Amino acid sequence: MLHVTCDLCGRELRPGDDHRYVVKVEVFAAQDPAEITEADLDEDHMEAVSQLLREMEEHGDDDVDPAQQNFRYDLCAECRTKFARDPLGREAAQKFDFSEN
Repeated sequence: MLHVTCDLCGRELRPGDDHRYVVKVEVFAAQDPAEITEADLDEDHMEAVSQLLREMEEHGDDDVDPAQQNFRYDLCAECRTKFARDPLGREAAQKFDFSEN
């Protein structure tokens, strides 16, 4: 039997009894199209790729910031409503009230 809990509040979501929502987030580097110049056409791209591969082998891929990341979260109905209302968590960030020491 599949055991699923809400990734925000931890509530157990029973198949058939509870509504379960899946949130998928994809983060990737934006690539604006650049104008191709004569220098770009003359550049040895295979050498640049070889250099990147050598650097990855030397340093390992742990230090490399991934160009794309995918996240998946299971939410209950209440947390889905909260998430849909404020997906970036701006409301929660503004609720901090720091004292003036």
